[in-house]
Amino acid sequence: MSSSRLRRSELSTPAHSPKMIAKAAASEADLVFLDLEDSVAPAAKIPARRNIIKGLNELDWGTKTRACRINAVSTQWCHGDLVEIVSEAGANLDVVIIPKVLAPRDVWFVDDLLTQLEMQLDLEVGRIGLEVLIEETQALSRVEEIAACSPRLEALILGVGDLAASQGIRVGHIGASAEGKNSYPGDVWHYARNRMIGAARANGLDAVDGPFGAISNPEGYEREASWAATLGSVGKWAIHPSQIAIANEVFAPTPAEVERAQAAVQAVREAEEAGLGAASFQGMMIDAATARIFDAVLVRARQCGVA
Repeated sequence: MSSSRLRRSELSTPAHSPKMIAKAAASEADLVFLDLEDSVAPAAKIPARRNIIKGLNELDWGTKTRACRINAVSTQWCHGDLVEIVSEAGANLDVVIIPKVLAPRDVWFVDDLLTQLEMQLDLEVGRIGLEVLIEETQALSRVEEIAACSPRLEALILGVGDLAASQGIRVGHIGASAEGKNSYPGDVWHYARNRMIGAARANGLDAVDGPFGAISNPEGYEREASWAATLGSVGKWAIHPSQIAIANEVFAPTPAEVERAQAAVQAVREAEEAGLGAASFQGMMIDAATARIFDAVLVRARQCGVA
């Protein structure tokens, strides 16, 4: 399912902390997901559901997309996460993020349960979207199949932490490229990023880059975000509020890019009106294919409110 939601920055917020939830609601993130999975200890997972329900129902989220990351379908918590949160706050929940997906059947379980709950609660069926984490080698090997498996799907997320463990990649921290004696000549995540982004784009989904653990290294975060944006990602996770502004800037066209795109599209249109198949623009020959690239920049700019 294609979505017009902005996902430049997706802020991870531990659901065990009402204080962090309140700060997240007041942040500049495009999407905030209240996390029940990795950031919450097993003993706190069930009580943390109440914090999500209270936060969704009582806080002012502005124009943000309100999401929660449930526990994996292979755990004892997944069913309860969905039933309790959707039953009590479903009208204020926009997206469910599914971790540890291995195959389409994992997505179908959540999709079917959401449909049953929406029907039971008289909510609009299909309104709650899904984002799926591609963070296991099994998922990456079937990512094209997963991307096409549900009309609720809005985005795929590259979960580099678990993917590194699943594949046996030797890195220093989540989201980093290998360094030192284990250094890799290039971007260690290039293949996974490119394959996931291609699968997402082919199915009308957004591609979102995963976390970068070194919160004291904004340059590294910006580098990884820029590489992902170049390949076609529309946003990146922020695991700390300091990363939000970087993501919002990287994944939005600059005024110079917007001006250049407008001029390029206009040059192609004028050439076509003159009966020409191509136009000369800033020392380049451009045609309809080039205009398509620049049109995408303008669509993105309008979505980000910078056009």
